[in-house]
Amino acid sequence: MSRVDKEKSVNVQVLLRCRPFSDDELRSNAPQVVTCNDYQREVAVTQTIAGKQIDRVFTFDKVFGPTARQRDLYDQAIIPIVNEVLEGFNCTIFAYGQTGTGKTYTMEGECRRAKSGPEGQLPSDAGVIPRAVKQIFDTLERQNTEYSVKVTFLELYNEEITDLLAPEEISKVALEERQKKPLPLMEDGKGGVLVRGLEEEIVTNCSEIFSLLERGSAKRRTAETLLNKQSSRSHSLFSITIHIKEATPEGEELIKCGKLNLVDLAGSENICRSGAREGRAREAGEINKSLLTLGRVITALVEHLGHVPYRDSKLTRLLRDSLGGRTKTCIIATVSPSVHCLEETLSTLDYAHRAKSIKNRPEVNQKMMKSTLIKDLYGEIDRLKAEVYAAREKVGVYIPKDRYQMEENERKAMADQIEQMTASLETNQKQITDLQEKYDSELQHSADLSKKLEATEVNYISYL
Repeated sequence: MSRVDKEKSVNVQVLLRCRPFSDDELRSNAPQVVTCNDYQREVAVTQTIAGKQIDRVFTFDKVFGPTARQRDLYDQAIIPIVNEVLEGFNCTIFAYGQTGTGKTYTMEGECRRAKSGPEGQLPSDAGVIPRAVKQIFDTLERQNTEYSVKVTFLELYNEEITDLLAPEEISKVALEERQKKPLPLMEDGKGGVLVRGLEEEIVTNCSEIFSLLERGSAKRRTAETLLNKQSSRSHSLFSITIHIKEATPEGEELIKCGKLNLVDLAGSENICRSGAREGRAREAGEINKSLLTLGRVITALVEHLGHVPYRDSKLTRLLRDSLGGRTKTCIIATVSPSVHCLEETLSTLDYAHRAKSIKNRPEVNQKMMKSTLIKDLYGEIDRLKAEVYAAREKVGVYIPKDRYQMEENERKAMADQIEQMTASLETNQKQITDLQEKYDSELQHSADLSKKLEATEVNYISYL
C-alpha cells in the first residue's frame, strides 16, 4: 500500500510465527502438532478427538515456520509498514500469543547487543524494534533533510499505566509515591486517547533509542513461570514519532508527521499449567481479562455489532485507533509447535484468523506549516507556564477529591452513553439504507411485473 485513499478500507494484516521446540520440549520428546507451509501461507494443526485425527488448516497473510529468521520476518512484512510511517501514516505492530511463544523475542530480540555490532550492523537475532529504528534513521539520513524523532515507552500492569522512561527517583519514599499514582488515560478530544504526564524523549540516533529501550525494558515486570523462565507480566507500548520537514515548489515549509506503535502484549496463559500462585495468579487473571476484552472487541468489529467494548479495558482504549480506526495495523501471532500447548495454540489461531477480517481506514496525517507548528508549541509552553504558576501560587481551582471523582465518573458515563448512542445511530442508519435498497428493489420488481402484465393483456386481446 503506497498512498491510501481516505475512504478506502484495508484489512488488518495478520502474520503467524511458530517458534522452534524449546529445550524442555525436546527433552520430553513432545509430539509436534503444528506444521507450517510458508509458501502457501498455511498453518495445519493436528488434534485427536474421540480417537480420530483431525487436521485444521488456517491461512494468514504470511507464515513463518520454526526455521524462519528474524530478518526474514522483518524484510518480508515490516519494511513496507515502516516506509508508510515515513510517508506520514500512523502504524501499529503488535505481538499476541501464549506466554513463552516468543513475542518479546520477536519484538525486541537481543537489542542489548545492537549497539556493539561492527559498522552499525545489527546482530542476527535483533527483533522488530531495533530493525525498525535502524531503518528509520538510515532512511532519514539518506533523505538529507531536517527531522526530529521522539519516543515514549509505557507499561500497562494490572490496569495501571507506568512510564518506563520516567527519570529515576532519588528517594525511596518518592519512588513508592510515584508508583501509587499511575498515569491517567484521557480522551484527546479528537476521538483518540492520550496518557497525561508520559515522558517524551527526543533522540538523534539509533544508539540513544537502544539505550532507552534497554533502560525501559529492565523496568518491565517479569517473573518465572513453568511455561517461561522470564515471562512478561505486563503489556508494553513503545512509540516512535517522526517529524520531517518538506518544502513546497513555492518555498513553503511543511512538517510531515508519522507515528509507529510497537506493542508487546503479555502472554495469555493457563494458570494451572503455568504454576502461577497468589500474586502471580492475580497478574495472570488481569492479563487474561484484558486479552479477553481485546478478543471481544475483535469479535464486535468483525461481526459489525452496534457496540464495541473499547472502554472495558485500558489496553483496548490504547489500541482503539489500531483496531477499526485510521491506523495501518499488523498483528504477529506466535505459537508453539508442541502438543502440550495445543489448546492455547488453537485459541491463538482462532483469534488471529478472526482479526484478519477487521477493516481499518488508514489516513495520511495532515501536513502542517512550520510556522503554525511553532505557534502551537509556543501556545503549549504558555499553557504549561500558567499551570506551573497556578500550582506554585495556589491560585487555581481546587475541589474535594470525592467531588472530582464523582464528576469524572459522570463524565465517563456520559461518554459511554454517547458512544453507545452513536453506535446505535450507525446501526439504525445501516438498517434504513438496507430497507431503502430493499424497497427500491421491490418497486423495480413491481414495475417489471406490471410491464409483463400489460404485455400479456395485449397478447391476449390480439389472440381473441
